[in-house]
Amino acid sequence: MASDTGMEAVSNELLGQRLRDLRVQSGKSLRAVARELGISASAVSQIERGMMRPSVSRLIGYVSAIDVPLAAVFDVPDTASAEPEEPADARAFAIRRSWEVSAIQLSGGVTFRRLSPVPTPDVEFFESTYPPQAVSTAHGQFLKHDGYEVGTVTAGELTIEFESEVVTLAKGDSITFPCSRPHIIGNRSETVTAVATWLIVHH
Repeated sequence: MASDTGMEAVSNELLGQRLRDLRVQSGKSLRAVARELGISASAVSQIERGMMRPSVSRLIGYVSAIDVPLAAVFDVPDTASAEPEEPADARAFAIRRSWEVSAIQLSGGVTFRRLSPVPTPDVEFFESTYPPQAVSTAHGQFLKHDGYEVGTVTAGELTIEFESEVVTLAKGDSITFPCSRPHIIGNRSETVTAVATWLIVHH
């Protein structure tokens, strides 16, 4: 399925396979991940088999449970061959063309696209696209995770709901907050798609 960027989104099966591979590499059992996510082992299995598409919060919860960066999820098998090598030293550079990375589509039609050309230690740089009425969680629970988040809306409006207040960001507006602060991100418009770029810095 094509994302709003015009690129093909990674299929549920490939996303699930990548998550399973990362979990196995981490040494975490399916049941251990399920306990950390607060869902059944069957639900985790359905995600890994591509039968269930995770929400934004579920995906971030999953990678946090297995202690891998969100960027690792983008390197799915069908795009791994296009992965450029990391620069050998500080004077080198890496380039990744727009057609060389697929978006990840999550529940509600939300898509994530990695913007950094290669995985960067302690930094996540990506773009999120929220179609009308899309929200980061399918189950109403606030999300919190590691790191410090900086976001800029580039199209439409995004609403960030904290436990005690709600902030609406229009095109050009920016926000920064600790990811440990519980939050829900959503697009409350009934007609306009919202796009934002995000930088998450890990301590």
